[in-house]
Amino acid sequence: MLKNTFCHIPGVGLKTERRLWENGIVDWDSPLGDFKLRRTAEGAFRSVLDQSRLKLEEGDPAFFGKLIPPKESWRIFSDFRDDIAYIDIETNGYVGSHGYITAISLYDGRRVRYYIRGENLDEFKKDIFGYKLLVTYNGRCFDIPFIESSMNLRLPHAHIDLRFVLRDLGFKGGLKGCEKLIGIDRGGLDGVDGYFAVLLWKDYRRNKNPKALETLLAYNIQDVVNLEPLMVTANNLKVSSTPFERDYRINMPAPQIDLPFKPDHETIEKIKYSLSHRAAARLEPA
Repeated sequence: MLKNTFCHIPGVGLKTERRLWENGIVDWDSPLGDFKLRRTAEGAFRSVLDQSRLKLEEGDPAFFGKLIPPKESWRIFSDFRDDIAYIDIETNGYVGSHGYITAISLYDGRRVRYYIRGENLDEFKKDIFGYKLLVTYNGRCFDIPFIESSMNLRLPHAHIDLRFVLRDLGFKGGLKGCEKLIGIDRGGLDGVDGYFAVLLWKDYRRNKNPKALETLLAYNIQDVVNLEPLMVTANNLKVSSTPFERDYRINMPAPQIDLPFKPDHETIEKIKYSLSHRAAARLEPA
């Protein structure tokens, strides 16, 4: 889709891009002919397209990630699908100097990698540079800044934050709400959220409960594995509003991996009971 994209050129918005397509200027090699660009776009048009050809040939999605609006970042997907890392983090629930990452999961469409505080978290620093494109949900505001600050690591990768892409398509309700809209069932993890993940980590550390860690990892890994069908859905819905649907529509991938961890029902119910007990105590009259 990148070769058909013009909205990364300064002065060319989505409306101008649509007019270009309607006038037969459908890719970077199409002659402009008599098409009139705004003066602000004229100077940049050819130089940015020359750069774009070079960067695409070099396999550099970061160039496009810096120029394409966040809600249109889906356009990078089809050209760099083999270089994707779907990532998600869990934390201890704090920010600033008291906050730290408890787990990171990474899925590339073929295998899952997971990183645990106190065990192998530093391996993420090396592994992530085996990929060129990151896909997250709300990672622009949370995951990426948290990783960079807490791990002293800069991530210069191109980045598709599905929160912005899906919101532009009318999807609401956070990651779990978006999953439900496309029919994803979390099974035994239904009702487990980010705050619950914080409590799972506390249970693991304070009570030495290995099942709590396994449940936390099952939850974190489910987050990243589910990003792939959401990414494909977003791509297909977005491309359907362009003249290029036949070229860039992607079949929904079939699940290819067995998830390495399963949620522990007893641990989940124990934490749910504790939460409900605390809530009830707060409601009792003094």
